[in-house]
Amino acid sequence: MTIDTSKDQNGATVEVGENAFRYRVSTKWPSLPSDLDLVEVTAVATDSQDQVYVFNRGKHPVAIFSPEGEFIESWGEEVFARAHGITIGSDDTVYCVDDLDHTVKQFSTDGQLLMTLGTSGLYSDTGATSVDYRNIQRAGPPFNFPTNLAISPSGDLYITDGYGNARIHRFSADGKLLLSWGEPGDGHGQFQIPHGIAIDRNENVYVADRENSRIQIFTADGQYKDEWNDVARPCEVFIGDDSNVYVAELGFRAGMWSGTHPPIPNATGGRMSIFNLRGELQSRWGGGKTPCAPGDFFAPHDVWVDSHGDVYVSEVTMSAGGNRGLVSPNCHSLQKFIHQSKKVPQ
Repeated sequence: MTIDTSKDQNGATVEVGENAFRYRVSTKWPSLPSDLDLVEVTAVATDSQDQVYVFNRGKHPVAIFSPEGEFIESWGEEVFARAHGITIGSDDTVYCVDDLDHTVKQFSTDGQLLMTLGTSGLYSDTGATSVDYRNIQRAGPPFNFPTNLAISPSGDLYITDGYGNARIHRFSADGKLLLSWGEPGDGHGQFQIPHGIAIDRNENVYVADRENSRIQIFTADGQYKDEWNDVARPCEVFIGDDSNVYVAELGFRAGMWSGTHPPIPNATGGRMSIFNLRGELQSRWGGGKTPCAPGDFFAPHDVWVDSHGDVYVSEVTMSAGGNRGLVSPNCHSLQKFIHQSKKVPQ
């Protein structure tokens, strides 16, 4: 099966990015069966075969597709309160973060439940009883609306917690809590929605500190090292096999909290940015000026890069404003960007 690429109004192939990070925008990806409605895609990940796991808020929460976009199967029906984050380990173990259930579940690739972290429906006492981080009064134990998970090279699990907490929790592979750090605020080691997380080969921890519009970097033991500020409400951070850092940024035109405002007039909307490990910007695209156009974004929420360097970006299009008419109901919630090194028919 050939992956179609998007054309602009003049019939030219749409490309995004710059330098070594140029991509062709895929269109008609994935190919959805008539009875499969994803509603909105909160997260996306690929396994060792580059099969794509699409975590969504429809009736079939984990929908699996071939790299070409052909539907394979789905699972997770009636298992989740609300889909949020998904991560697949090198052994193809699938981790799904359910923010409204306050749990993280580990599955086999065919959907068999292997382990649950947290207690279903039970949230820790931080003062917050909703996803509004501004109600947090103190840091607490796992979990209060957790958001995402990353796996370190040594196999430990790091979880961002999240909307109703301000902590990073480190677990052993078998689910034992080893360490937690963080508290509400905007200082070093403090968070306002620790939303996304990634671990590099040296076990440094990169945290997308969303409402502080920064990425904080820590040692494996939670010691503050550095932060990057050239980001706009980052939702997820992913470190590829190329050791570059891919950041999905929500921006300031979607999902704004009641009573909050952009930092400057005409602040950027949703976009994708790629940095090297020194925090130097390598490529960037989007910005939300035409949010439903191929290659642009309304509400980027997650990013994953497969073994071929292709980039998948999911968006919470409906809950960030589509349900209030800010964008068309047909606006994309998942896009695939094909690395320029691939030959694609024109």
